[in-house]
Amino acid sequence: MKTIEVKGMSCMHCVGSVEKALSGIEGITEVNVSLENANATYKETSPVDAEKIKEVITKIGFEAGEVK
Repeated sequence: MKTIEVKGMSCMHCVGSVEKALSGIEGITEVNVSLENANATYKETSPVDAEKIKEVITKIGFEAGEVK
């Protein structure tokens, strides 16, 4: 599982938006977003460029940190 920091979430609607956006990326499964921890965890079925993940998060209005 990989983790990425997601700043700017304030409610469960935000969590749902991030989950939906990340789930829409080819190669990503098992997305879990935590409002409390301000991050998202996910599993890759094939390698996904971290910049693509950051771009998707930024496009929906949040700030993405590093992928760990």
